[in-house]
Amino acid sequence: MSAEIKKATFAGGCFWCMVGPFEQLPGVLSVTSGYTGGETEHPTYEEVCSNNTGHVEAVQIEYDSEITTYDDLLRVFWKQIDPTDNGGQFHDRGSSYQTAIYYYDEEQKLAAEKSKEQLDQEGPFEAPVVTPVLPAKKFFRAEEHHQDYHKKNRFHYLLYRKGSGREAFIQEHWGDKQ
Repeated sequence: MSAEIKKATFAGGCFWCMVGPFEQLPGVLSVTSGYTGGETEHPTYEEVCSNNTGHVEAVQIEYDSEITTYDDLLRVFWKQIDPTDNGGQFHDRGSSYQTAIYYYDEEQKLAAEKSKEQLDQEGPFEAPVVTPVLPAKKFFRAEEHHQDYHKKNRFHYLLYRKGSGREAFIQEHWGDKQ
């Protein structure tokens, strides 16, 4: 039986904070930090952070769908973000830090919409879930120093994750249910 390798793309604010949680899933082959959603070809970090390119920081995941399902990826995604905030994520503000799910086919679109609706109805949030479900656009790999930042600069990454408010938010809303 041959593996079926698929792609998934999620924008969850700072891409540094999104890589590690997905890497922990069995069947995830790679998690790449990058930019998507905009029109500028080959944007740089500085251009994206200017909030003028239309891009968001995102991660693109390649996974073996016989081991990990798209629903598994969605569950991890929702527990890393504040899906009720459309102005950015935690300390990072602006359109380049907004959340989004980018789908590659109708099956992903339906699964994402269903999980969003379920989170809105049953999740731990009082405000409505505003994370959009959008068709995938061209994904641009971020500069090399942004790849695996959580491993290369672990101390700074952990300080940032805590200082940004992400860690406390996740603990408050999900606790041990991660």
